[in-house]
Amino acid sequence: MIVRVMTQSGNIRSALSVLVLVVLGPAVAWAQQPPIAAGGNGFKVGDGRLHPFFDMELRLDTAVGYFPNNATPDPEDVVETLSPELVLRLRPGLKLDVPSPKVALSASGRLEYVRYTGLLTGQSTYASHFEGAADFTAHFNRDGPVSFVLADQFLRTDQTRNAALGAGVLSLFNELRASIPIKPGGGAIEIVPEVAWGLEFFQPIGLATPVGCEDGVCDPITVDAFDYTNVRAGVEARWRFLPKTAVVLDTDLDLRSYLRATTTSPDALLLRAMAGLAGLVTAKIAVTAKAGWGYNFGASGGSTFIAQLEGTYLYSPTMTFKGGYLRTLNPVASYGLFRDDRGYAEARALFGGKLVLHGYASVDFVGFYDALRPRSDTLLSLDVGPEYQFKPWLVGAAGYLLSTRSSSVTGTGLNFTRHEGYVRLTLVY
Repeated sequence: MIVRVMTQSGNIRSALSVLVLVVLGPAVAWAQQPPIAAGGNGFKVGDGRLHPFFDMELRLDTAVGYFPNNATPDPEDVVETLSPELVLRLRPGLKLDVPSPKVALSASGRLEYVRYTGLLTGQSTYASHFEGAADFTAHFNRDGPVSFVLADQFLRTDQTRNAALGAGVLSLFNELRASIPIKPGGGAIEIVPEVAWGLEFFQPIGLATPVGCEDGVCDPITVDAFDYTNVRAGVEARWRFLPKTAVVLDTDLDLRSYLRATTTSPDALLLRAMAGLAGLVTAKIAVTAKAGWGYNFGASGGSTFIAQLEGTYLYSPTMTFKGGYLRTLNPVASYGLFRDDRGYAEARALFGGKLVLHGYASVDFVGFYDALRPRSDTLLSLDVGPEYQFKPWLVGAAGYLLSTRSSSVTGTGLNFTRHEGYVRLTLVY
């Protein structure tokens, strides 16, 4: 068993991410958390308001990372499975909204300190780290026939969006986007060209190689080989030919390249295009149906049919149900491309103006495009829980999350079940 210390570059990257989050504090948003209630009056900023808030969360997580065995003095004796831990998360942040027909600004976010308490896994405390996010949007000439949107998203999290990698990985992601919404003829036709530039860096949470790992994608120690940059250009178009129904067209081109000279990940030049209909079937049922094709012009090749079918049912003004099927094709480290067939269902209800209940479930069947290393994964996700507004400035929440993953590739990093239960209090002014 091999135990290694994080590289110096990983520590530098951690420090830089903290610095960026501090500097961009007013523009930080935590994408994986529910919206914060407005609460209080905040501070007046021009025509808008700035709301400071603070989250305190205690979470029981059964799969935080790989760590040495507490029962032995040998640092190379690593527990074969992901270790459990009681995790304290502290999240100070700010939320800013400045509505304006000339320049509308929207920004929110937080810096998050993740403290592994060591109560369940004594060796986990050294892996405590900072997370957080930054999300900023500026919309110029919002009500005009031609407007301009500039946005940036910065995210540091242990929930990586890279489908090839296993558990125990921290992701540092940033994407800058610019779009020009065009609405000629009163808005019946809308065309939105967009360009985006993204970067993502990876580093391990624990300091150990998981047991049974026979492929680099399941080893968090070597994940920096998958750091990448991605340039995306696309156009979304919508023609509302009936009052409540529109023809939609989505097309984009991804140019994915990897930053490490030693990486074996093939670059990708992926074109995706879908067309279909979106609108109301009845006063309470909305449907989106799109179909198309994805094709990789890169050296590794690969193409497939892609589609989306989604229905939303407004049971009442305070209760909504949503479900659907999504088939996508995306670039990914190591394999070049992956196809994802996802089925999902979601429900959300508001009771008494203060209690919100939410539930979400999904199953993904993921296939990777590599003839020499065939691989398929199955992922199951569940997220349920209540949120209650005790006061305009105090919100409480609790929840349970389940994540399971099984892969045709061996290794505990790609085959695991993760249970998370949490309680959270949010103070907002």
